[in-house]
Amino acid sequence: MREPRVPCVKEALLYEAYPNGVVKCGVCERRCEIPLNGRGFCGSRENINGRLHTLTYGDLSSISVNPIEKKPLFHYWPGSRALSAGSWGCSLKCVYCQNYSLSMVDADPNRCSYVSPESFVDLALRKGTAGLSFTFNEASSTLLEYMIDCFKIAKSRSLYCNLNTNAYMTLEALKRLRETGLDSLCVDIKGDEAFYRRFCNRANVEVVWRNAREAKNMDIHVEMVNLVIPDGNDSGACIEGIIYRVKEELGAQTPLHFTRFYPDYKAEEYGLGKVTPVETLEWAREKAREAGLDYVYIGNVPEHLGENTYCPDCGCLLIQRYVFSVLEYNITEENRCPNCGRKILIVGKYVR
Repeated sequence: MREPRVPCVKEALLYEAYPNGVVKCGVCERRCEIPLNGRGFCGSRENINGRLHTLTYGDLSSISVNPIEKKPLFHYWPGSRALSAGSWGCSLKCVYCQNYSLSMVDADPNRCSYVSPESFVDLALRKGTAGLSFTFNEASSTLLEYMIDCFKIAKSRSLYCNLNTNAYMTLEALKRLRETGLDSLCVDIKGDEAFYRRFCNRANVEVVWRNAREAKNMDIHVEMVNLVIPDGNDSGACIEGIIYRVKEELGAQTPLHFTRFYPDYKAEEYGLGKVTPVETLEWAREKAREAGLDYVYIGNVPEHLGENTYCPDCGCLLIQRYVFSVLEYNITEENRCPNCGRKILIVGKYVR
């Protein structure tokens, strides 16, 4: 069998080839063992002639210019815009996924919509964005090789490099991304061990925490996002467990976002058919603040005070937001509170 000559089909990084023709993928912690002509769980990696190939190199399912606040990242280049893209497939395939039209679809090289790394970075510059963001589906498992090549070029042209992620990549994949330019992660922490086992295809939550810790150790900016789902991960024990681990393992300055859930995909089939009450999000935010976290937010509730950034010491309003827009920015040039002088966590500059 000849290897297909399609630009989005390329030999993969991080795999082992066995004498019997089976390959073992080392991109995500599922570490799929894939027979000849078979694919991994994500649907984007195939064993062709005993070598692992990515089928989604530069095959971008969606490209758009988004405010960085939409990720959500609130302490990283505030006010800036990022050229955002995704592909096909996912390493978790959660039953309630709100991007299921991308994440649940296997790669198909015959309909490849190829954008070269050079063209993608050029587009980011032409659009006047401050950086790149890979999002929508799980790019760590489906676009690893492409991201590495894009990040190398982006860094040479002074653009930032962001990944929105379920953080289920191997440590080797995370290190490769960091070495080539990754400087921020928006990590989706979905719940506790039981939640991951039941609703995220038996994934191991400890992988997510490990990667968040390692990212911090690599000096990558990390913000954690918990989509609060009624009857799924909204128990006091689950939420307080997340709060405790963010503080103890990642540090009190790590931003934590609690966001409102709207049922999608197979949510109702699995008993996850309710919209999150705002009161649940407010309770979670208050618990996190009582625990000593400095920056805690409420998302998907427009005009809520929980969208804003306040000084952890004096309570001064520092950044006022409306959905994804910055309405007011009061932090000094030295990234300090103008009222009490407290140093505020901000990576990059405010883009007005």
